[in-house]
Amino acid sequence: MEEEKKSTTSKFKTICVFCGSSAGKKKSYQDAAINLGKELVLKNIDLVYGGGSIGLMGLISQTVFNGGRNVIGYGSLFPKHLKKKKTPFNENLLKLLTKYYICMYFFIFPFEFQITGVTVGEVKPVIDMHHRKAEMGSYADAFIALPGGHGTLEKLFEIGLLNVDGYYNSLLSFIDKVLEEGFINLAARQIIISSSNAKELIEKLEVIIINF
Repeated sequence: MEEEKKSTTSKFKTICVFCGSSAGKKKSYQDAAINLGKELVLKNIDLVYGGGSIGLMGLISQTVFNGGRNVIGYGSLFPKHLKKKKTPFNENLLKLLTKYYICMYFFIFPFEFQITGVTVGEVKPVIDMHHRKAEMGSYADAFIALPGGHGTLEKLFEIGLLNVDGYYNSLLSFIDKVLEEGFINLAARQIIISSSNAKELIEKLEVIIINF
């Protein structure tokens, strides 16, 4: 029983997963999202993700939520009148406006949530994508990327890659080329963790983040 307990306990309390709001063209992408969700549940890990209930986002969030773990989804919150004017903001003003707009959400301003579908679990609105990324990062102990579009690709160099059916092979080959040409060193290359298996990826991340 003690061995079984150890096998389902992770060093991580929460993992942030970046992935597509599309399901992709291969069923294996969908299966990988569900299997990663099951692995998080098995290891008693909560999920932070980009919000939404469709595509790979919806599959992993629903799996984790149905498994009894906490799920936090983030969506960018834009007041329409400010979005049109493209008003310049400094960081402190952004934070102040975020709190203010959330408090006034149901009373004054018309908002748009940049979330695909209905968020599973708890919803945390943020004012823009930069704030969204920072908030998601503040809640997570580690990061994993499933296959996804430009929103996922932007964050790849900070997270582990779940390399489903060789999805990230070309990217990893490019990174190896960067190493070969002397633009990064071996230590930097080794920080970019990938695996085709969810369990192995989490274990690799535990090792590198604890040692780091």
